[in-house]
Amino acid sequence: MTGIEYSDFLDLDYEPVDTDLVCTFTLRPGEGMSMEDAAARVASESSNGTWAELQVEAGVTELSATAFDLSGNTVRVAYPEALFEPGNMPQILSCIAGNIMGMKAVDSIRLEDCEWPEAIVEGFAGPQFGSSVATELLSAHGRPVTATVPKPKVGLHTESHAQIGYDAWMGGVDLLKDDENLTDQVFNPFEERVARSLELRDKAQEETGERKDYLVNITAETDEMLRRAEFVADHGGKFVMVDVVTAGWASVQTVRRRCEDLGLAIHAHRAMHAAFDRHPDQGVSMRVLAQISRLVGVDHIHTGTADLGKLENEDTAGINDWLQSDLYGMNDVLPVASGGLHPGIVDELINRLGSNLIIQAGGGIHGHPDGTAAGAKAFRQSVDASMEGISLAEYAETHPELKVALDKWGTQTPR
Repeated sequence: MTGIEYSDFLDLDYEPVDTDLVCTFTLRPGEGMSMEDAAARVASESSNGTWAELQVEAGVTELSATAFDLSGNTVRVAYPEALFEPGNMPQILSCIAGNIMGMKAVDSIRLEDCEWPEAIVEGFAGPQFGSSVATELLSAHGRPVTATVPKPKVGLHTESHAQIGYDAWMGGVDLLKDDENLTDQVFNPFEERVARSLELRDKAQEETGERKDYLVNITAETDEMLRRAEFVADHGGKFVMVDVVTAGWASVQTVRRRCEDLGLAIHAHRAMHAAFDRHPDQGVSMRVLAQISRLVGVDHIHTGTADLGKLENEDTAGINDWLQSDLYGMNDVLPVASGGLHPGIVDELINRLGSNLIIQAGGGIHGHPDGTAAGAKAFRQSVDASMEGISLAEYAETHPELKVALDKWGTQTPR
């Protein structure tokens, strides 16, 4: 150990204290460096170290991070709470996922997990509603919330978009949702779309006796997001959607504060997440992105489909468990399963992930041979069958919409 250049930042006997933020990294050392060398360098660069011996008065040594618990290519690093500004997520990430991602001391590095101390968590608002949206804002008692995105996800004119939403609501879907790249385009202006869709939502609510709503994508420059959130609230909407990664964590924190005043829940789309989490050896895991999302205050977030949809597999069940675990009394987050889902795989999805989630289908509803309303019925029927413990095949015998969906898609997962 005496040959390690940054040995002051490595202590294999260190025991974290309750106020430490403990981060787990996987890394591959750079050329000529041992795992111990690289781990110490990570702890140094992400806290108060530098490459040269300093000719200054001694600093506050308690601000040094400590690398400990090395196992193969995994290392845990403990950061003292005093390193961080309370409630400042960008500053925290500038430490634990900043310069270290590009250091020559590592060939690759990935932030896999964080253990958040109460001293840091208490600086964040957390979700306003969390899982309670299912019954507080919707009528999804004892079953998953259902949602759909009109397809094609961009290109529909306002009236067509709103009509598809109405058909889906009438078929039994709870939530209409904008997709990540639909905001305020000339073919479907934001204000027209929101006003018309919420008019038809009210009509669907009256006709079905169920509470329905619309996840409106307000993603934009921060001030514009606040204005759009107010527009949604003024028109009776209860939800907004933010592309949290592309918008940035600081903007989400700002939106969270305003949404509390307006009584709006925040639906988090994770567009661009794979730029950080897809490569197994580099970046930031989806688990950590989900943790950050909970702290900054989203109520739902997309976490994957447990390898049943069209997107890359990830630890969906583990992420969902964390989102719904106790975190010093902070509200939980309702996970969203989306991407290539259809009625024929809903039962297995619920079997793998449980029923405390939002299940979203796009093509799996609108691609139904008999149209959106029938597709929505089939989707809701698949949920109801699963919750009643009846096989989809048996349920389909008395539910023609589900039978048509099963005949079309079977139980295969798309690519």
